Amino acid sequence: MENARPPWARRGLGPVWERWLSASPEEPRGWPGTRLPWLSTLAAVVIVTAGSGFAGHKQPERVPVDSAARALLFAGTALLLFRHRYPRAVALGAAVATAVYLAAGYPFGPVFLTLALGAFGAIVAGHRTVAWCALGGVWVSHLLVAHWLYPWLPPAHDGPAPWEQEFFVTAWAVAVVALSELVRVRREQLAKARAERAAAKRRRADEERLRIARELHDVLAHSISVINVQAGVGLALLDSDPEQARNALTTIKDASKEALGEVRQVLDTLRAPGNAPRSPAPGLDRLPELTEQARSAGLAVEVTTEGTRAALPPGTDLAAFRIVQEALTNIVRHSGSRTARVLLHHAPGALEIRVDDDGPATSVTDGATGGGNGLVGMRERAAALGGSVQAGPRQDGGFRVRARIPLAGTQERAPDADTVTPTATEEES
Repeated sequence: MENARPPWARRGLGPVWERWLSASPEEPRGWPGTRLPWLSTLAAVVIVTAGSGFAGHKQPERVPVDSAARALLFAGTALLLFRHRYPRAVALGAAVATAVYLAAGYPFGPVFLTLALGAFGAIVAGHRTVAWCALGGVWVSHLLVAHWLYPWLPPAHDGPAPWEQEFFVTAWAVAVVALSELVRVRREQLAKARAERAAAKRRRADEERLRIARELHDVLAHSISVINVQAGVGLALLDSDPEQARNALTTIKDASKEALGEVRQVLDTLRAPGNAPRSPAPGLDRLPELTEQARSAGLAVEVTTEGTRAALPPGTDLAAFRIVQEALTNIVRHSGSRTARVLLHHAPGALEIRVDDDGPATSVTDGATGGGNGLVGMRERAAALGGSVQAGPRQDGGFRVRARIPLAGTQERAPDADTVTPTATEEES
């Protein structure tokens, strides 16, 4: 919306005005450590002192502007230099100087600018009561002087002021308060909008950081688990069966290459934000590769698909793949079972995933306590899509991971030759 303004407005007062408005009410522009408003204060001093002199020529019935009047005018306007640092003291000081000036019988005129700027600074800074008291005090003192105390105050032989002029004074005070309140509200709105934008930016950064952490954990945990198992096999068979040890080393090479490729893809998105990754994110179509890696680590995986398959959104497809990958990784690392069963159930409006192994557990798993990063990452992925993950030991032994991910706007498709899910027979072969 800012670019909708004409170019002259963007080059002129627009950005400066908006920057001034967007200053936080709790920390005004002139707070200690920032520059004082020298130019505006100097302009106010010149306008008030010179303007009051000209006003005196038009009001011969008032007391002429002398050195005492100029001292009052200068003192009141000089206080405006500190109106951002000490808004309450400046508003009261300007009110006192104005009230004394008027009580002394000096000409009406630009002296009210001093009072207006002092009250304006106090209201914008949030000290509304002080500003209203300053304006009200000057207004009450003016009523007393103009209608009751005039016989004892200069100028000599002065009479009561007409009541009609009080409407003008009241309207002027109301206008000052209204303008000040408008600016104060606008500044608070801009400060709130700025805080909301900053919070949204931090939230997006946190979400992106968690997403990258999940990706790196899933990639590294799976690949390093396979590498760890194969390294143990290679060391055990290095002397007795060199050929099997060679196969283990080949598996380590392939797993590390794939892990490096996926890590590089995640890092590329960090180096070039906004650019699409050079390779597509993994999905359930890569389950054959995943089960082959598990088989090389000594885990036979049986994958079963139920229901009519649907074209999954990229985020859902990636989450489903990572959940299966993490579940199989936990079996390789923490279970004594050498067989795992994966069930993909395409229900109406949802994808249900179930991964089972028969155990027993060989170590304390994060699944038992629910405090490990693997299950936390599964739950975060599912929750980001409105789903849920449940994991825990089965009553008949073993361990089960169940996930449910809602689907929105998916289109049904029949399985094709390139994405045929491996069956138990294919896994055993």
